Amino acid sequence: MPPRRRDRRKPATSTDPVQSDRPDQADGSKPHLGFTPSRVVFLFVLFLSSISLLIIYLPSGTSPVPPATVLSVYERGLVTPDISYKDILAENERVSENRSHRHFVNPVLAYVTPWNSKGYDMAKVFNSKFTHISPVWYQLKSEGNKLILQGQHDVDLGWISELRKGGNLLVVPRILLEAIPAEVLVKKKQLSKAIDLIIRECQEMGFDGIVLESWLSWAAYGVLNDPELRMMALNFIKQLGETMHSVNSGPNPSQHLQLILVISPVRSEKLSGYDFGPEDLKQLADSVDGFSLMTYDFSSPQKPGPNAPLEWIKYSLGVLLGDKGAEHAHMIFLGINFYGNDFVIAEGFGGGPIIGREFISLLEKHKPALLWEKRSSEHYFSYMHDNVKHAVFFPTLMSISARLDEARAWGTGLSIWEIGQGLDYFFDLL
Repeated sequence: MPPRRRDRRKPATSTDPVQSDRPDQADGSKPHLGFTPSRVVFLFVLFLSSISLLIIYLPSGTSPVPPATVLSVYERGLVTPDISYKDILAENERVSENRSHRHFVNPVLAYVTPWNSKGYDMAKVFNSKFTHISPVWYQLKSEGNKLILQGQHDVDLGWISELRKGGNLLVVPRILLEAIPAEVLVKKKQLSKAIDLIIRECQEMGFDGIVLESWLSWAAYGVLNDPELRMMALNFIKQLGETMHSVNSGPNPSQHLQLILVISPVRSEKLSGYDFGPEDLKQLADSVDGFSLMTYDFSSPQKPGPNAPLEWIKYSLGVLLGDKGAEHAHMIFLGINFYGNDFVIAEGFGGGPIIGREFISLLEKHKPALLWEKRSSEHYFSYMHDNVKHAVFFPTLMSISARLDEARAWGTGLSIWEIGQGLDYFFDLL
């Protein structure tokens, strides 16, 4: 009888690599603990399975940590006169994640220019901060005996569609009136033609109205110093506004087309003929939906200084509205600049406007100390370039906040020129 299979195994000896301390088997043999290929494979598979279960059921110690929530500039303590260039460089691109909350609840008109594409992006990102968006697209001009409306090549209907997906803001492009006043104001057919061109463009493009800039052009032509022509100019605005109010907005059928008139601020203690005064406001209040007050550009290369001193803003509002709480205050869009100026203040005059990226570049290069000028409520700094002294006036969180407080006190809205020129965290204030 052939021996059973296990009897063929070699008995363990002292030279076996592995010995067992267990008692001998009943048949006198010792258990064999050598690693056969099949056992190695089995143990390896078991090891991999265990590791897989640990990965699935145990929290990973290397999972990414979610980024900290970005608080508003108010919560970060950045709205203060005491700021440094380092604060601005470190914080200007950090914007609160809560972009739908409005700190300023009155109407906000934001201008966007085709030569500064960043404004288009800011309008979409901070859509809920605005009630009106005014892209600077159109010019109404004289061409021989005809009136023409130019600027259709700048119109971006896709961008408008995206804007409207994010909120209920009104799109009111600016039209710059460059036509010869005698062609528009004196000739009735031309006056009617101008109004027709504007209404038709609003209807065809689906606008909610327009912002009309004509006052400065009329001042340049001498219209406002001539009592008869001035009355014609006011009548033109009245007729335009009344016609627009008779037409419904395509995107907002429950509303009529809106007319917002750009007006200049008072620059002297006594009203001049070219100033827009309280009597003009009263005459137009029933025909116009709002007035965009250009309270900026107070200084110039010939007269360097603050962009828009707060005392001047208060004075301009006082002349136009009288006491705070005036009945027409809600119709004013108080102008705020998002750009600044870099003036040459020695070796002659020079310099001019700068925007956010240029301001940041100056801070990085010169590392200046920013000073708070209390009377104007603006920050400024100076630096030397090619042995010539410069002074830079650029809006900061504190200077903008002071102007927002002034607008709240009067009960006015805001108009911002323009939203592509400032720093990103300015929008936290709105």
